[in-house]
Amino acid sequence: MSGARPVILIDGRSGAGKTEMAVELVAALNSQFVSLDDVYPGWDGLEAASGMVRTDILLANRFHCWDWYADAPGDWCDLDPGLPLVVEGSGALSRANRQLATLGVWVELDEPARKARALARDGESYAPHWDAWAAQEQVFFDRERPDLLADLIIAGGQL
Repeated sequence: MSGARPVILIDGRSGAGKTEMAVELVAALNSQFVSLDDVYPGWDGLEAASGMVRTDILLANRFHCWDWYADAPGDWCDLDPGLPLVVEGSGALSRANRQLATLGVWVELDEPARKARALARDGESYAPHWDAWAAQEQVFFDRERPDLLADLIIAGGQL
């Protein structure tokens, strides 16, 4: 990628520490931030959101925010193509998306620790979805191998 704004893609499985790391980077870089939690079209939407990283966020500089309460698409959110961008979430670091990014980061943490962190963070609203979401993450991981696409691998979300 040349002559474009800096774009950092942060990927990892649920509860690994991606968001914490992204928030620190956004503050340090004074950049825009897109959490895929705002993009996933529902609990079965990891694959769709991964595609939207490329087509909507990176190429069109906008994305449809997902309204979790209405379980429907919400408003369009516009991005400034001249400002640095950090995109965080499971599914962010695919082969297609990596081609348009400056830096790819994989955040690694063991499953028991991730699950404990995710359920502590999101409470019982996430618990019934954990297994199905983990299965989507596994399918994505097996196909894309985001850990191998990453320029940096961070243990436990610690910078």
